Amino acid sequence: MPITVRTDLKASALPANAIFSHHSPLVPLRGFKLISGIHSPEVVDQIQNFEIQDSDVFVITYPKSGTIWLQQILSLIEVKGDVTASNEQLNSERVPWIELLDSRKQFVSAPSPRICVSHLPYKFMPLGLKQKKGKVIYVARNPKDVLVSYFHFHKYANMLETPKDFDTFFEKFLEGNVFGNCWFEHVKSWCSHKDEMNFLYITYEEMIKDLRSVVEKITSFLARNLTSQQLNDVVEHSTFKNMKNNPQANYQQIPVILLNHQLGSFLRKGTVGDWKNYFTVAQNERFDKVYQQKMKDVSLSFIWDMNDLISP
Repeated sequence: MPITVRTDLKASALPANAIFSHHSPLVPLRGFKLISGIHSPEVVDQIQNFEIQDSDVFVITYPKSGTIWLQQILSLIEVKGDVTASNEQLNSERVPWIELLDSRKQFVSAPSPRICVSHLPYKFMPLGLKQKKGKVIYVARNPKDVLVSYFHFHKYANMLETPKDFDTFFEKFLEGNVFGNCWFEHVKSWCSHKDEMNFLYITYEEMIKDLRSVVEKITSFLARNLTSQQLNDVVEHSTFKNMKNNPQANYQQIPVILLNHQLGSFLRKGTVGDWKNYFTVAQNERFDKVYQQKMKDVSLSFIWDMNDLISP
């Protein structure tokens, strides 16, 4: 039976009998897999009918693609880089998940600008986005690095199945048999509709290479006016090192019934190319073949070229 978990995820708010096993089932909804005890099909089905305001901002990612990073950046942009202004509230509360239980009540009552994050595919999101209401920031990451990061996340996330080994998880990921489903379809579901929305596409790799440039791009997209010093402050407090040590950003306050912090860290490495330490030659070749097949009909210039994915 699904376990009800409050959207704010504070330890004091969780039911005393809430227990997650590493074999919790994924719950299907219209071909998409949700996490039992974290989501419910009824809640997610309501999202399409959310009334959208022009000031609303939706950050969309496939899991392990920089969601926490964007929560930190957007939180800081709203307070013009003053990190002390957000000390009383977790980033996951300031920029909440729209698909969690009770999200409708939280979304409707939130002050403007309402900023939220989501792992959902395009088909579940508010219909108002198609009318160019609100704004969407899609963050993508090299799927090979996503796979490796997601593998480690499954090992200490109590709401997800513990993988038998890397090879087994590799197959599950390629099959889309994980929360988030198929990476390829997730990216395509959003990017193929980009012209219908106020849409900004950025990549995890861009953020690693030149974080300030990406922060400037985001502030421009959101029409936020920050001074050069304020931009510097946003960038400084959004580095991986500073986020890892920031209790508002590092998810260390998430209850142990959800995340076993002794087994891992939500912010693990924050690097590019870690997949090379895990993929075998055969797995790399297979992944590239699947990528070519799945993305062959994608003509969007901002999707990675295969040369960006293949190791030298």
